[in-house]
Amino acid sequence: MGKLLASWVLLIWFQSTLVAQPAPSPRNLSETTFAAPPATYGIRCWWWWLNGNVTKAAITRDLEAMKAKGFSGACIFDAGGAEQRGNSQVPEGPLFSSPAWRELYLHAVREADRLGLVLSMSIQSGWNLGGPDITPAEAAKKLTWSEITVKGPMHFQQELPQPATKDDYYREVAVLAFPKPAHTHPPIKNLAAKAGTIELGGSAPDTRFLLTDTTATPGEADASPKTVQNLTAKLSPQGRLDWQVPAGEWTIMRFGYTPTGAEVSTSSGKWQGAVLDPLNARTFNRYWDTHVEPMLKLIGPLAGKTLKYLQTDSWEAGGCNWTEQFAQEFRKRRGYDIVPFLPVVAGKIIGDREMSNRFLADLRKTISDCVAENHYAVFARRSRPYGIGLQPESAGPHAGPFDGLKNYGYSEIMMSEFWSPSPHRPTPVNRFFVKQAASAAHIYNKPLVGAESFTTIGPHWNDVIWSAMKSSADHEFCAGLNLVYLHTFTCSPKEMGLPGQEYFAGTHFNPNVTWWDLSGGFIQYLTRCQYILQQGQSVSDVLYYYGDHVPNIARQKADDPAHALPDFDYDVINEDRLLSLSVKNGRIALPHGLSYRVLVLPDHRILSLKALRKVAELVKAGGTVIGPKPVSTASLVGYPASESERKAIADGLWGQAATASGEHKTGTGRIIWGKTAREVLLADGVKPDALFSRDSVDYFHKTLNGNDIYFISNQNPNAAQFRATFRTAGRQPELWNPVTGEVKPAAAFQQTKDQTTVPLTLDPYGSVFVVFRKTIPPTQQGTATQNSPVYRPVQTLTGAWQVEFDSAWVSPKLMAGRSAAVTFDTLISWTDRPEAGIHFYSGKATYRKTFDLPANGSQPLYLDLGAIQDVGVARVRLNGNDLGIVWAPPFRVALGNAVKAQGNQLEIEVINSWRNRLIGDRDKSKEQQLTRTNVTVRPDWKLEKSGLLGPVRLQVAQEP
Repeated sequence: MGKLLASWVLLIWFQSTLVAQPAPSPRNLSETTFAAPPATYGIRCWWWWLNGNVTKAAITRDLEAMKAKGFSGACIFDAGGAEQRGNSQVPEGPLFSSPAWRELYLHAVREADRLGLVLSMSIQSGWNLGGPDITPAEAAKKLTWSEITVKGPMHFQQELPQPATKDDYYREVAVLAFPKPAHTHPPIKNLAAKAGTIELGGSAPDTRFLLTDTTATPGEADASPKTVQNLTAKLSPQGRLDWQVPAGEWTIMRFGYTPTGAEVSTSSGKWQGAVLDPLNARTFNRYWDTHVEPMLKLIGPLAGKTLKYLQTDSWEAGGCNWTEQFAQEFRKRRGYDIVPFLPVVAGKIIGDREMSNRFLADLRKTISDCVAENHYAVFARRSRPYGIGLQPESAGPHAGPFDGLKNYGYSEIMMSEFWSPSPHRPTPVNRFFVKQAASAAHIYNKPLVGAESFTTIGPHWNDVIWSAMKSSADHEFCAGLNLVYLHTFTCSPKEMGLPGQEYFAGTHFNPNVTWWDLSGGFIQYLTRCQYILQQGQSVSDVLYYYGDHVPNIARQKADDPAHALPDFDYDVINEDRLLSLSVKNGRIALPHGLSYRVLVLPDHRILSLKALRKVAELVKAGGTVIGPKPVSTASLVGYPASESERKAIADGLWGQAATASGEHKTGTGRIIWGKTAREVLLADGVKPDALFSRDSVDYFHKTLNGNDIYFISNQNPNAAQFRATFRTAGRQPELWNPVTGEVKPAAAFQQTKDQTTVPLTLDPYGSVFVVFRKTIPPTQQGTATQNSPVYRPVQTLTGAWQVEFDSAWVSPKLMAGRSAAVTFDTLISWTDRPEAGIHFYSGKATYRKTFDLPANGSQPLYLDLGAIQDVGVARVRLNGNDLGIVWAPPFRVALGNAVKAQGNQLEIEVINSWRNRLIGDRDKSKEQQLTRTNVTVRPDWKLEKSGLLGPVRLQVAQEP
């Protein structure tokens, strides 16, 4: 009893440390820091050790390159996959966790420590945690069964049929018998998914349909729970049943468990094998002791100092529904015996169709509980003594048998993913998944929301920074993202050539890409955004409870199950954290102080008794809850008395009359149904948190020391002018430009009693922070009509340009004997040039031109480059002065004091991607090829228009 009490106290302490850690101390925003944010706020990356083919020299080069570009760290991720999608394999390096691999890992940790970088590490090669030493007994498991019919009375003494097995591993669970029914019935709908044996897709599907079934038919049950006889004790170790069969026909079912057959995916070299059992703490602990603990001990004090996080990747291992102690786990968590209901997993109806579906919901919830508490909680507990936190992709989007938010409860960095435009995931619902991770950070009081970022399958090296990457990151900044992990930064030893070895997927972003030297502008943009978004507290008016069904994964922000958008934002909460809510000053509050105006219930009208009791408590205490009256608990826990209690509580909260909409007060709070959260808040007189006069504009709102910060994103490929109205007044709106680092007070704005309207002009896929921090009189209004200058062209730089290409990539043969410096009479794409060396060129070219200023020009001048094709990045120099990097429209720089009246020497470095040179090499012999990579250049690849296309203009700005 003493040990049990001590374990219970330890568990309570452990859970409290996971959910009650204070957020970082609030800091005031600094304009100086915003202009040049420190690497503390820098991006990180999936640092792909492809097939283990890395070297110490390549490791050092990569880490030093990351440091130079302002990264804050990287995640060591050993994986295979180079050969997928028709690509070539790369040489096999040291096996993950082997002595040779650990030597490389130790070198990486020491080098990261020298450079002040934060490391994470995936604790295996590839994903779906497992490996070559996972025995069948340790593998993920599922129920398996056989069935026969016998006729009594008789003395049955036979060996029962062996249920289907995998890897020659089978263990008994139970032998059951029940009278054979005289009828058949329609199958249980979606049984494989309901029984937890399969996944339900890779894009966070809504799985509530698993709680329903076809219409029940009277008398369709195969048996009642009471008529199911447990004959397990009568089965010999050899599988022989000795049973006196009563009169009549009887169904005998033999249940056991066997491995699911799920295997590690995309692993290096010989790191193949079974997925470990995620329901059993013992299997995780054995894996940890063998593979993880030795690596943490190897780096000594750098564990927790430099190596700060451990990772496993997304669940893509299918389903599993059994483990050795699962029957005991089920009884402990659900309170009844699982054995009489096992035939339901085989498609039988026990009791009736409703009872069978209720059992299946309880089964999936128990699986989910075991995944969270016997896998991720154990992972966190083993990491904690080293001062290491978790950042696993533990919550989808692949719909494994789990509650995503519950799994996140054991993480320090809430890790998700989002995709750049990709044929593999072409639509927003398939690309964006950060909303759930951000909600988890908010409800569990964790500051960091990370994401595997810019994943693609299909594109290689031809991603456009401003349209493919920036737009995607901004979309997810509006969902709560604040820490980008590039996917992917592949470590490619020098010996692999250029562009070198690459993974089959992901946006290639490492020192081998042509535009790495000019990537700092985009990296600094992301860092500025993260500097602001990692601070303060998020603001959402609506809290959406997403139910206790399993699988359960919150979807993209635009899915809006809370019906709060576009005027209000929302967070998502699960049952565990729902039970921690209270009401303070009429608001629904979490223990750490974050609060919401209303709580919204799911519309499928199913609530557990725990959730419903909490709803009643919140309403009586003064909270506002929106949602339909629940009609079921969808569980056998306490059934059927549970349904009587559910009805009594629901009648007390919603009233007994059935109406399409209404409001009912209980205590000092109220229940509202038939209206959306947005409708309720507006009817209550709550002003929209943010309101925009055009579509395809999104936002994210934070507060810091009482100041309001809004990140605003134009999700259009064209420039947008609109009016933005914010729920704040009495403070000067400021515009913080994360592209340039410029901060300026808004000159145009209008205040009312509790709102401020600011006219905004955003570039294509443009963004801005609107910050309210300096007090002004509530009657003060902006005097200008707009906040962005109007740029007027004063001169177009026409005529010829001298364009110099890198001679190393433009050989005399390819140029037909011509120099690598050529004259462009007009600005055209390199692909329109006749010279093969330019037509297929990849890399940097420098455009040069001399120009004089127009007469009578005294206003400050700007240089607008017009169109820059392919990657969309350039560096501008004027008269030897570096005017900076441009990487997003309008590709404009201020000339400042660098310009003079006559003889201005202009240089513009423009870089395209590897795509064209790879196409040029496609049909050449290896001796003639300039490039070297494992990625297969496909026949359908097309040349990308490249270079400076202009028109290049001098402009003056008319300030508002």
